[in-house]
Amino acid sequence: MTARTKTLIPELLRERTFRRYWTGQSISLLGDEIHRVAMPLAAVTALGADAADMGLLTAAPLVPALLFSIPAGGWADGRASRRRLMLAADLGRFLTLATIPAAYALGMLTLTQLLAVAFVTGTLSVLFNVSNNTLYAAIVPTGQLLQGSSLLNGSRSMAFVAGPSTGGVLVQILAAPFALLIDALSYLASALFLGRISPPEPPPARHERGHALEGLRWVVRTPVMRAIQLSTATLNFFNFIFHAIFVLYATKELNLAPGTLGLVLGGGAVGGLAGAVLAGRFVARIGYGRAMALGNLGFSLPLVLVPLAQGSPSLVIGMLFAAEFLSCFGVMILDISANAFMTALIPDAVRSRVSGVLQTVNFGIRPLGALAGGWLGTVLGLHTSLWIATTGAALGVGWLLCSPLPRIRELPVRAEPVASGSAVGQAV
Repeated sequence: MTARTKTLIPELLRERTFRRYWTGQSISLLGDEIHRVAMPLAAVTALGADAADMGLLTAAPLVPALLFSIPAGGWADGRASRRRLMLAADLGRFLTLATIPAAYALGMLTLTQLLAVAFVTGTLSVLFNVSNNTLYAAIVPTGQLLQGSSLLNGSRSMAFVAGPSTGGVLVQILAAPFALLIDALSYLASALFLGRISPPEPPPARHERGHALEGLRWVVRTPVMRAIQLSTATLNFFNFIFHAIFVLYATKELNLAPGTLGLVLGGGAVGGLAGAVLAGRFVARIGYGRAMALGNLGFSLPLVLVPLAQGSPSLVIGMLFAAEFLSCFGVMILDISANAFMTALIPDAVRSRVSGVLQTVNFGIRPLGALAGGWLGTVLGLHTSLWIATTGAALGVGWLLCSPLPRIRELPVRAEPVASGSAVGQAV
């Protein structure tokens, strides 16, 4: 490798441990985006699902985050190796998802199986995610948190571009249940790369009285974290009203073919790539707090273009493309700045437990939104429900604007490890 080539490669990617971690996560993210298109299309095209069924299917993988995230975070913080928990979760998700194409090939696939698979994979994802933040913090130094967040979210953006397009094409060529096999294989690839790293991890926390709730107490006592989570809950509740009915609306009322829908979503997701590339400069210019607030609004507000879409097919496709492009740009600014900020803020001693709380808020609120979306779509109609979803999501930025966050420009000083069971972290 020449000196010039080295300068073009981000510093973190020159580190073998991070490079392997990032590669596994990138493959898994691509599989997740294929899943995002293939799973609802499997329900619609193979099983004739209606709006209420789509609400249940959207909620099923998210209910475990509401039920299990906090106890899973407490359990993970007590384990010596969070990486091994992540390995087990990846292998479990691979085996569970592989049952869908097998059942379809045998003519035995049912909506009940789709719901069960979604619930089990969601439960395993809870275990993976509460462990992941601790492993990530062990791999990435404080000074490189923004770069690490940019690289991971850049992979996420690439997955947004390639995943829906690939998923839509695979559904048309192979049928939706077979397309889910690609998602299953992505978890296997993630496990293979995780198996090739072994970074030092924080020591396990002692299980004392109130151990599992220490993360929740820390979040409640920390004003900026409290505001971030209230905003996240609002955004996700209304955003998942939107997601529960969007595919049904696009295919049934806007008459988009699966392949066209996948290409629109994938093409619009180029906005995420632009956001990932520009996030560092954006944060440097306006600071972390303002970047999070503007990213929140940039993520939610463009989605009003979906219920506004009407007219010729080319105009409808153009409006959906613009909604996806601008929303993906905004979410990259939000996620890259927020991930770096929260990783620096959370103390190592309670990292998995706080991750459990964050996952409860981030993912646990989503099934409530999805179920509300299915109900609203049935009672009020898809178009009216999309207006409720997009307007409500945009209001979530209010929590951030009313907090100290917009005045914060720099990362907080990374918290030192503290004894389990004690008061932790600064009130920022």
